[in-house]
Amino acid sequence: MTHSARADDEDADLALIQRWQAGDERAATALVSRHAPALARFAASLGEWEQVDEIVQDTFVRAFGSLESFRQESSLRTWLFTILRRLVLDRRRAARRGGEAVALEDVELATEHGPLDGVIADETRGRVDAAVRGLTRMQREVFTLRVSEGLSYKEIADVLGSTEGAARVHYHNALRAVKEALND
Repeated sequence: MTHSARADDEDADLALIQRWQAGDERAATALVSRHAPALARFAASLGEWEQVDEIVQDTFVRAFGSLESFRQESSLRTWLFTILRRLVLDRRRAARRGGEAVALEDVELATEHGPLDGVIADETRGRVDAAVRGLTRMQREVFTLRVSEGLSYKEIADVLGSTEGAARVHYHNALRAVKEALND
């Protein structure tokens, strides 16, 4: 995504926020439509496949409830990713306190190709998923935000409460580890 396209998206988000704050409920629906798919992909990449819809919904509830605290130092999308990540971490802490196991689930992807393509895609996806699961939690989050969501290193740093340099290092190490795992 080009810088101007990203700026246009951010301007559109800010306009929708203003409309929602002025009482236009359709603006909230538009914000959800714009960002829910990316949030769902991020939640699934964090292993929350079974609760994706609930986590995304909770993210928007929390965001809409605290829009006045959105300082626009980052994009709305980055802020939403940050909220979602914190919700997932909170859920995991609560699950550990309750003695429940927290497992990563495989993400099911649909394909529109023939049976052989599906077998090859399944095998490749399985190898990539295994490689990504082998990453540290931080590497996995950085890798997903960069590859799947196209976030800049600055945006990733904002989501993870880190620095741009650390995000770059984690991404580089994650990419190297995934490549090595796929070459084995």
